[in-house]
Amino acid sequence: MDTAKTPESEIPEPEIHVTAGLSTAQLDTAQAVLRAAAAADGREAVSEAGRLRLRVDEPREGVRHLVAGTVEAPAGYGQLELQKESATAELAVHPDHRGHGLGRALVGAVLAEAGDDRTVDFWAHGGHPAARRLAEAYGAELVRELRQMRRTGPAPAEVSLPEGVTLRTFRPGVDDEAWLRLNALAFAHHPEQGSWTARDLTDRIAEPWFDPAGFFLAVRGAGTGGSGTDSAGTGGSGTGGSDTDGERLVGFHWTKVHPATATEPELGEVYVVGVDPAEQGNGLGKALTAAGLRHLAADRGLATVLLYVDADNAAAVRVYERVGFTVHEVDLMYRVTEGRRAR
Repeated sequence: MDTAKTPESEIPEPEIHVTAGLSTAQLDTAQAVLRAAAAADGREAVSEAGRLRLRVDEPREGVRHLVAGTVEAPAGYGQLELQKESATAELAVHPDHRGHGLGRALVGAVLAEAGDDRTVDFWAHGGHPAARRLAEAYGAELVRELRQMRRTGPAPAEVSLPEGVTLRTFRPGVDDEAWLRLNALAFAHHPEQGSWTARDLTDRIAEPWFDPAGFFLAVRGAGTGGSGTDSAGTGGSGTGGSDTDGERLVGFHWTKVHPATATEPELGEVYVVGVDPAEQGNGLGKALTAAGLRHLAADRGLATVLLYVDADNAAAVRVYERVGFTVHEVDLMYRVTEGRRAR
């Protein structure tokens, strides 16, 4: 919900179009808004999941796009994901149109589309001050803090795998189903990660940044099924995924590399670490984390690594702090409920 004010002369408020499927012109307009907002704010205005939904004529169930302006004069963009009783929104206003009420208009359009029976959560990436002001105007409640933590320094020491566990890399088209099963199990109570579908995985595999050499799987069982190594893993109860080699997937660490930008060097990311609940407590998570960090430092030559973690996940925060991560910035989620629509 990035809507900071830029002094401008009077600008007519553009019409907001709500659509399930984007036309080519609407996509170009939305992307122009997001590029300009990111350049002005130093961060993305819409999450990775939201950006992956920006495609021409590819409606997704429950997703609505809000587009303001034209290709020649891009003004604003919003994305709304509708669930049965709730909805989640991300908004961005082009710097040339900030401070003229478009942010409030986008919030109003989101609330109208969501209807009176849903609570609506708005992301404020980086805790944007304009988003905070809008939240106050709508009587919104702060319900979530997602921390971006960073670590700069040498790779941590190698951590031994639990007995009977080996580490190998992900094989696209072979490990997909087993990974999705374990991901759902490991993140059963997570609002976004645990709901990943085959399409969510396929979309990311198709991204330019995807590298299976940085996607580590901890397995138990008869075979290692791929290029093996031995620096992370865990033991388990058979609740995780399995593949044709008779092995069982019990944990994973997926890393990511962000290309350098005008304001940031090339960065590594602890994209997602997951462990079969039956394996927790035996050091698997620690071993997987160390294996990924060692890969990013030694194999990719990256000094700085980032990750995202919920502030209320105290156990995970402690694990990351122990290996040198500190808070870099925060994303805030504000909730608007029925009866608190505007002030």
